[in-house]
Amino acid sequence: MKKSIIWVAACLLVSAMLTSCEPKLSFPGYTPTGTGLFYKEIVKGTGNQVQKDDIIKVRLAYYINDSLLFTTNNLPEPAIDKAHESAFPGDIYEAFSMMHVGDSMSFMINADSTFRKQFGATELPAFITPGSYLRWEVAIDDAMTEEAFTQKKMEEQAVLDQKAKEDFQAYLEANGVKEQPLESGLVYVRTKKGKGPKPGYKQTVKVHYTGKLLDGTVFDSSVDRGEPIAFPLGVGQVIKGWDEGIALMQKGEKGILYIPYDLAYGTMDRGPIPAYSNLVFEVELVGFE
Repeated sequence: MKKSIIWVAACLLVSAMLTSCEPKLSFPGYTPTGTGLFYKEIVKGTGNQVQKDDIIKVRLAYYINDSLLFTTNNLPEPAIDKAHESAFPGDIYEAFSMMHVGDSMSFMINADSTFRKQFGATELPAFITPGSYLRWEVAIDDAMTEEAFTQKKMEEQAVLDQKAKEDFQAYLEANGVKEQPLESGLVYVRTKKGKGPKPGYKQTVKVHYTGKLLDGTVFDSSVDRGEPIAFPLGVGQVIKGWDEGIALMQKGEKGILYIPYDLAYGTMDRGPIPAYSNLVFEVELVGFE
């Protein structure tokens, strides 16, 4: 019996010695969660807590030491993400699940696991060493169910759609455009008559153009480049307003295409062209074959 007690004591001593040799992570001002995640509250929000599968609007940045690796703060709008299951204990999605709308928090998250298990890296970047931590600065602007997010998006799009239509009509009236729109909504005004037949489906047309936003901003011009654009007509290589409008023209004809946003680039930004932009193109059908 005595030997057994001595053996147990010895085992406990060895265990204690091994435990004392293990590194204990500590980040001043941060509280550990027990999963390897450390957090610090910066601003306390008053909104609902993020739930699994919520769509969240988030602003974040992460650093290694004091070096910025990534940020969404240079975007015009918060990033949109979904509150997924965690890829590993103590990851950024566990951090999201701790937050409420309006919260701003700082997290320390294992860098090795983030790059390997979350980002899918097969090798760590040279600046990441095993055992190092990333500092994440996170703010939650909104969180809602996917159904609520979809509904809100539809409502916002309806408002933008209506405004774009009103802006288009107001522009036509302000600029004295009296031609009636085609069934699609396209308005074409001929400024110089051409000769001969009109181009047909899949024929290659050559067109000079200058494209403008309704405020007069020129976003592109083949005239400035000195080279007309060539494309097969009617196969979708250009915006719908072009396929429809150029088909109305004769060789040598010039005109103006007033194109509603849904016949242009629609609800997406396209370089210098914002979403829901109605467009004006001064065009010339140089030729076709």
